[in-house]
Amino acid sequence: MAAYGPGVLVGNWNEAAVLEEDRMRDFIRKRDRGELLMQKIGRLEENLLKKIKLSVSKDGFICFGDTVMLLSPDSESSVDNYTGACGNLTLAINLEEISIYSAVSLQAPCGVSAVKTTDPVGRNTFCLLSVDGSSVGEPIRFGQKFGLGTTGGFSDPMFYLASDHKSFIRFAKKSHLQQVFLTDELSYLTCWQTAFLDPQLRLEYEGSPVPANSKVIITHCHTNRSLAVPRNFWTRSYFGREYEVICHTYLDSHRVEEDKNYWVIVTANPGDNGTMIDRPDPQPGGIGKKEFCQETENIKIPDYK
Repeated sequence: MAAYGPGVLVGNWNEAAVLEEDRMRDFIRKRDRGELLMQKIGRLEENLLKKIKLSVSKDGFICFGDTVMLLSPDSESSVDNYTGACGNLTLAINLEEISIYSAVSLQAPCGVSAVKTTDPVGRNTFCLLSVDGSSVGEPIRFGQKFGLGTTGGFSDPMFYLASDHKSFIRFAKKSHLQQVFLTDELSYLTCWQTAFLDPQLRLEYEGSPVPANSKVIITHCHTNRSLAVPRNFWTRSYFGREYEVICHTYLDSHRVEEDKNYWVIVTANPGDNGTMIDRPDPQPGGIGKKEFCQETENIKIPDYK
């Protein structure tokens, strides 16, 4: 038995050395291809959380080709709100943890959610796309179809915000209402349109340019249901606890959309690197009489005689 002892030990050692070399070669190969888990997570966070510069609205309207954020404004009047769901929320890519282990960081279909981050980054910025042949730079009008695309901060591919009728196998996980998701194909499922907030003036504003940084209703063209954040359904993502986004028109007793359907299409503040929602409001009272007198006392009125 002693004669076999050294041979067995040497054989086991050789086998362990070969396995170790194979693991090292596999590690180096994955490292060179960028397939290591730590590399995927780093690349994911670098792009999804990369700061993005929004477009500046020169005339106060949104235009095709603009890079914007879709913001669900805070409302204290909502009875369904609770502490965790208060505040402004922005539409963002909802990345499931399993996506980290795939070779490509973003794959279609991909979920969306509402997040508390109001700084423009890769995951919560969208481009306004033309679907009817309108040129880049033309203003989007109430009732006109458009698309919403995002790359998540990556160079490509482009993903498009979409929705479809609820079915037995396709619905939102928490509310069980109509699902909203991102797809990599432009189709009738990716067409949206805006409506004026006040339904009594909606027909009068049909065809007028859509103002930026103002509350509007965003409706899915195919299903005629409006984009909404109920704020009482939360989901988990790679970034933590976030809120479910659905397509459902919430109507009050007067048949008017509730604040769950309100959206603000946010553009950049031309004065600095922030957004228009960060811009301080003007003084409610305007310029007082005393200040007005002080500002105008040295103004000389020209004599036209």
